[in-house]
Amino acid sequence: MQKLRDTLEQYGRWQELRFLVDRMEAYLETDFSTALENAKSLLESIGKQICESKGVALEPSSSINGVLKRAFVALGYSGDDMVRQVSSALATIGQQVGELRNQISPTSHGKPLEELRNRNDKVDLLTREFLIDSTLVVAVFLIRAFETRQIAGAPVEAAAEAAEPLRYEDNSEFNDYWDETIGDVVMGDAYSYPASEVLFAVDAQAYAAECKAYAESSADEDPGEGE
Repeated sequence: MQKLRDTLEQYGRWQELRFLVDRMEAYLETDFSTALENAKSLLESIGKQICESKGVALEPSSSINGVLKRAFVALGYSGDDMVRQVSSALATIGQQVGELRNQISPTSHGKPLEELRNRNDKVDLLTREFLIDSTLVVAVFLIRAFETRQIAGAPVEAAAEAAEPLRYEDNSEFNDYWDETIGDVVMGDAYSYPASEVLFAVDAQAYAAECKAYAESSADEDPGEGE
């Protein structure tokens, strides 16, 4: 969960969510139903904050799937077919987390004692890891997408339009760094894509902003000879 912790630390406004990450980690092996409740709360909180910040209305009874889909709309992911597919896949992960939480949570709808005792047996270790890892990927993606779009204002957009288009293959060092930091974006059992390719494909502006931040950070760490 360190990638998510680093992201919360990098963008200070989100640090209030650290307690949810702490709970997810604390209960992952001992009481997965509790870890899953906090994973669902984490995704909902991020989605609702994005919608509120962008002025996008939510229905009071919105499911987690509905919240995440509206969050992607708020971020501008609505006009391109590929973007719609990616955002829909990520929102579906959130929906599955919510549905499983309703099935195994001890506080959801009340359960007989036998079912309470065996609630965590419904999910094997591999599935647990997949669900939590997917939650982390979605959470980091949403926060970074929101923050890079906050940073990139109108003057930057105008300059970007006038500049030479950024090419993915020209930034192999950053691509390797981003892939190692975020990991692959997994969709179902058959599809896995490098995080840098996904970012470049769905949000070239965010990709450019992260490239610039990486280059500036690298320059600060390596000031060069004679300094």
